[in-house]
Amino acid sequence: MVKPAPAPLWEQYRTQLAAYATTKVNYDVRPQAQDAPATGWRRDDYATDLPPEPPGPAQPSGAFAAAVEVLRNYTFPPPNLITGIFAPGQPLENRVMLLRAQFLGFRFLFGVRVVDVVDEASRATAAGPEQVWGYGYRTLEGHFERGQINFAIHKNLTTGAVQFRIHAVSQKGTIRNPFYWLGFRLFGRLLQRRFARQSLVRMHRLVVEALAGPPTAQTKPIAVG
Repeated sequence: MVKPAPAPLWEQYRTQLAAYATTKVNYDVRPQAQDAPATGWRRDDYATDLPPEPPGPAQPSGAFAAAVEVLRNYTFPPPNLITGIFAPGQPLENRVMLLRAQFLGFRFLFGVRVVDVVDEASRATAAGPEQVWGYGYRTLEGHFERGQINFAIHKNLTTGAVQFRIHAVSQKGTIRNPFYWLGFRLFGRLLQRRFARQSLVRMHRLVVEALAGPPTAQTKPIAVG
């Protein structure tokens, strides 16, 4: 008997997604609160180059468009660390997403809410005008961290260079379980950096694969039995 296919993740976690729909952000979102001295806020920036395009607006089948699709679907994080779960068809703005994280051999569920969706055809920068698409999300109550992380695809309209950038503002959250508190205190910063760096690598690989297209019959591996 053929086993039925498992339900999509968003259906398996429908209850948790519904609960986070009304959950509040777990920190003061005012910028001045995050800039106050001795509050423990940390700022991080990461970037990686993606395949370039000809100068001018992003091409429909180019690296910028491919990266936007990966970013929109949240498939760039390393699945061994983070899996993003959300209901399909939900508008990106204010999307509630469940992050299934793996840490110290345990699995945790955290809620985040999408904010600051950006879609700019031309933004003035010191390096010249750039086309930008991206969004951020804020941590909700129950998360081990507080803060916001933003992801964006940039294309320099003059040179054609395309980049994926990550900007994060974070602070340790409240962790009541002493075992988890100690583990996150020891390894939390390492996990932050691993998430960012592996996300850059995975984004680059997924974009390159999208540009290459599906394998042809000549390039498909031949099974030897």
